[in-house]
Amino acid sequence: MIKIVLALMITTLLLAKHENCEFKNKDYSDICEKVVKAGVSYEYANQFLLSYFKTTKFDEVSWKYLQPKYITIHKANEKKANNALVKYVPMLVQHLKDYKEVYDFSEKKYGVNREIIGAILLKETRIGKIKPTHDAFIVFNTIVVKIKEPQTEREKWLLNMGKTNMASIIHYCYKKGLAPDECNLPSSYAGAVGIPQFMPNSFFYADGYKTEIGDLTKMEDAIMSASRFLHDKANFNQLIEWDKIPVMPTVESDWYDYEFEHKNASFVYDKSTTSNVVYDCFACQKSELQYLNEYTKKVMRYNNSSNYSVGVIRLAYDAHKLL
Repeated sequence: MIKIVLALMITTLLLAKHENCEFKNKDYSDICEKVVKAGVSYEYANQFLLSYFKTTKFDEVSWKYLQPKYITIHKANEKKANNALVKYVPMLVQHLKDYKEVYDFSEKKYGVNREIIGAILLKETRIGKIKPTHDAFIVFNTIVVKIKEPQTEREKWLLNMGKTNMASIIHYCYKKGLAPDECNLPSSYAGAVGIPQFMPNSFFYADGYKTEIGDLTKMEDAIMSASRFLHDKANFNQLIEWDKIPVMPTVESDWYDYEFEHKNASFVYDKSTTSNVVYDCFACQKSELQYLNEYTKKVMRYNNSSNYSVGVIRLAYDAHKLL
């Protein structure tokens, strides 16, 4: 009986007419107004933000791993992740051969090396082998609901990030013609979606292989989308000349030693581009690393971790040598 009543209540909500963005939760009102401004109907926005299955369930695992102490652990584990992935370089090389036609097309269109894209896909989801187990909308809704009154700059950033990504998902599913409860986007605990692990507010970078609409769960489209992302966001439009790149296993090892000795180390920057933070820069004064430095900055637009970017270029370097 309770299930029947609940189903009737949900149905009533979904069929109700909505003509505004008035919610008890002000953040929901902000999200609603944003998507309506982008062309989503009031009715659809309200259905989504009142969905029992989308806004009353919370991802406690995701919330736990987004806490500062776990972020610190994640950063520390990045080196281990890079080292562990080296054994998959032969698999990466085979992947590059299997999708040669797609990579030929993407390199010509965007000017981003196939080895770089393949290495990114290897790091993100082991070239599609790792299947995400979270729901992106629920991940971001958990953040927005949990942070009712942000107290720190990080909490303010998290809240804004959660809201913009919720809005992006609503807009995406509206364009797809999906009912809110059908809009299920498997994601990482951080809300990243698909083989290349795009955040929803980056969906507009998605590109299809010889199709108009990119599907981030398809390998061909993942390759095209990651290439477009770096091309558009990082101005990566000229292929790396690999003979100008120093021996990456050695550079990577030296960087790890440097980072261990310097608490506030960056591979490429001596100061933050968004704040007054000063870094101990590993490559800034080394003339032999300036070409590498240029491309490391570009990869950092995909993920702003020095270890991530150095790891990607090392994997790409190894793959290039095997190719």
